Amino acid sequence: MEEELEKIEVGAIFMVLDENDEEQEMEVLGLLTVDEIQYAAVGFTDDIESESEEDMDLFFFRVEDDEELSFIDTDEEFDKVSAAFKELEEAAATEVE
Repeated sequence: MEEELEKIEVGAIFMVLDENDEEQEMEVLGLLTVDEIQYAAVGFTDDIESESEEDMDLFFFRVEDDEELSFIDTDEEFDKVSAAFKELEEAAATEVE
């Protein structure tokens, strides 16, 4: 994917091409550092606007040099990042209660 933005930050909007070569808008929903590497959780803006959190697809990417998103290389790395974001989300939900 390697999408370049001016700076990766929560709320940043960028475009990607889907499997049909149509542009889709995505938004950075969260950032998290795991093992000294920064990752971004992103979702399609259409999903964010129209669906509940439980129904929304999230995608995780590695942040390179604060301005580029790249794919996560291994299932092990993906599982570690996914678990860290889930833990953060659960901690935030507990604080709200």
